[in-house]
Formats: sequence, structure tokens, C-alpha cells
Amino acid sequence: MKIRIKFRKYGVMKFIGHLDTMRYFQKCIRRAGIDIAYSEGFSPHQIMSFAAPLGVGITSDGEYLDIEVNSTKSSAEELQSLNAVMAEGVEVVSYRSLKDTEKKAMSIVAAADYELRIRDGYEPPKVDYEAAFREFFDGPKEVFITKKTKKSEKTIDLKKLVYGFRIFMEQDRPVFYLKVCTGSTDNLKPETVLEAFYAFLGEKLDPFCIQIHRIDVYGMQDGALVSLGEMGERIE
Repeated sequence: MKIRIKFRKYGVMKFIGHLDTMRYFQKCIRRAGIDIAYSEGFSPHQIMSFAAPLGVGITSDGEYLDIEVNSTKSSAEELQSLNAVMAEGVEVVSYRSLKDTEKKAMSIVAAADYELRIRDGYEPPKVDYEAAFREFFDGPKEVFITKKTKKSEKTIDLKKLVYGFRIFMEQDRPVFYLKVCTGSTDNLKPETVLEAFYAFLGEKLDPFCIQIHRIDVYGMQDGALVSLGEMGERIE
């Protein structure tokens, strides 16, 4: 049986990288008594895959991993078992069964949305953010940026990879909401959009001034973006 687990990552656990997060869940699944399936061969390992690895320093309310189990209790029982062995900073919020025909989360990821805030101690530029952000996206037909990888670099139109944005103020400080393309083919980091926006304002973005929070991860289903957490069924 295929299972999709949704979890939150917050507090000091935001500094734990992807590989350590994977090892952490392997141990917690064993401690919780989940009847997880193992691969065959000389070095069997738990059948587990994560949807979209989270960068170090980023908090999230919508992280996902898929596992395969030989048997399972109800969603409520397994949630209780998992959270009983979790350290502060990680909370499992959903445990759902998937159809055998469902693809792994990592293969269907298409987008993710984020909130970006200016950290205390940093002063944001003094501008009309709502008007400036609207001008930035509604103005030029394209916003080209150079995306660098380990092996090469390429020029892309940033606007084609941004699916949604808005801006609101909290205590006279801007909060940026962004929904961006996420996946193995095209992947846009939210801070890249903010860096381009700051450049439009004639400012340079200090990467340390931004706290990034991922809200959720989405897959494409019937031509629409659907939260990975809405796929599958609760086990009663």
C-alpha cells in the first residue's frame, strides 16, 4: 500500500538539511512501529521518497514523503504513533493512502507557494510595494534572468514561471506571497523573484534579510494545480 505523509518543519529543525531529514524519518518510522516495506537485494532500505527537498533555513507547513507499507493502522493511529517519536520542530499532520496507480509525489510536483518576510534588524526599501510589484509584473512583457547551475547557465523568462503573487503589509513591513514553478524540469526559487524585484527598484537584496516559509506543494491533476495533501484518502 502506498502512503503519503505530510509534515511541518519549523523552529531549529529548519537548519537540518535534506539528507539528515531523510535519515531522521527513517529512524522515526522504525520507532513508531510503522510496517514499512523494504527494497530487495543485499542492502535493503525503506521505500521512501520526498516530494521537493526543502532548502536549509526554510520553514514549511507543507512537506511530503511517500512510503510503501505492508500493512497499516488508521490515519489517526499512525499520526499519533509518529508524532509521539518526533522531536520539536517536526510535526506530521496527514497520513493518507494512495491508489496503486498514483505516481510518486516527487514525479508530479509542479508548483509551491511561499511567504517571504523581512527579518527584524533589516530595513526594507521605502516604496509603495503594492504599486511597485504590480508595475514590475504588469510592465515589461518579459523579465529575463540568468539561472546558474553547477554545469551551465541559461536565460529564462521569470514571469512564465510565476503562477501567483500578492503583497500585504504587517506592522508596516512587506510580506510577499509567491506561487512559483517547482519541479525537476523548471524550478524557480522564490528568493530569485524577490532579487529581480529589488533590482527593478534599484536595490540589492541581501539574502540574509529574508525569512522564507513554504506554505504547500502542488501537483498537476486534470490540468489544475492541486495540493499534494488533498490527494489520497484518510484511513479509517
